[in-house]
Amino acid sequence: MALRQILTIAELSSALDAERSAGRRVGLVPTMGALHDGHAALITQAARETDAVVTTLFVNPLQFGPTEDLAAYPRDLAGDMRVAEMAGASFMFTPSVEEMYPFGSTKVLTNVSVAALTTGLDGAARPGHFDGVATVVAKLFAMTGRCRAYFGEKDFQQLAVVRRMATDLSFPVEVVGCATIREADGLAMSSRNRYLTSEQRRHAPLLQQALLAGRALLESGETDADMVRHTMRSMVEADPLFGLQYAEVVDPLTLEPVTMVGSGQSVRLLVAATLGRARLIDNTGAMRCM
Repeated sequence: MALRQILTIAELSSALDAERSAGRRVGLVPTMGALHDGHAALITQAARETDAVVTTLFVNPLQFGPTEDLAAYPRDLAGDMRVAEMAGASFMFTPSVEEMYPFGSTKVLTNVSVAALTTGLDGAARPGHFDGVATVVAKLFAMTGRCRAYFGEKDFQQLAVVRRMATDLSFPVEVVGCATIREADGLAMSSRNRYLTSEQRRHAPLLQQALLAGRALLESGETDADMVRHTMRSMVEADPLFGLQYAEVVDPLTLEPVTMVGSGQSVRLLVAATLGRARLIDNTGAMRCM
C-alpha cells in the first residue's frame, strides 16, 4: 500500500474509521519530522503489530520555549515520507499549524498538564515544554481514536507523561514504549544530532558511557544513589565541551529521585547536557543485583 499523505483532521478521522470498520488495527507514531532510523524502528514495530500505521509529522509550537529552535528545527517532508513509507506506514498526517490550532498557536486556551511528572528533569530545564507535548498528543489521540501509539524510550520523561495522560483521560489508546535506537558508537539517535559539529559528534557518546558507568555501579552492589549520580556527573563534567544539566537516578514510574537502591530494585538513570547547539538526553534502566 502506497503511503497516503493526509492534511486535515476530518480526512484522518474518516480514513482511520474506515480501517477499523474493516477490522484492521490502527498504529500511531507521532513525530516532529526529521525522521531517522530511530523513528523508522518505531514505524516498523507498529507495522509489525498493527495493520494500518499513521505517522504524524507536526512541529508543535506549544512545546518550544521562546529561546528554543522552532524556526531552525530541521524539516524535510519528502525525505520523511520516504522513510515512513519504507518502514511500513500507510498514512502520513502532515497538518498545518492552522489545522491543529484554529485560533492560532499563541491563543490556545486549553492546555493539558500532567502534574508531578513534569516538574523536574526536562520539565525544570524547559518550562512549559511538557504541557505542549501533552496537549498536542491528547489532540492526536482524540483525532486518531482507538489505536496503539508508539514512543521511544530515549525521551523517557515524555513517555511517562504520555502514559499517565492517556490513563488519566481514559483515551482508548495503548501506549507502547520502544527501546532506544543507537548509532554504532552508542549515541542515542535524535533529530538534533545533526546540529553537532564533527568534533562535538566525536565527544557525544560520553553521555551513554556515563550512564553505563552508573549502571555498572548498581549492578556491582552499590546502594547509594548519590554515588551513582556523582559518577555520572563527574564523567560528563570532565569534558569541557558539555554543559551538564542533570544526571539523575529516579523511580521509573514516579520519576522521583531515589536515595537508596535496594536489592532487586529497578531504577532509571537519566542524563541531559548541551553540546554546542544541541541539547542531548539519554537514559538507561538499571537494577541493583546484590
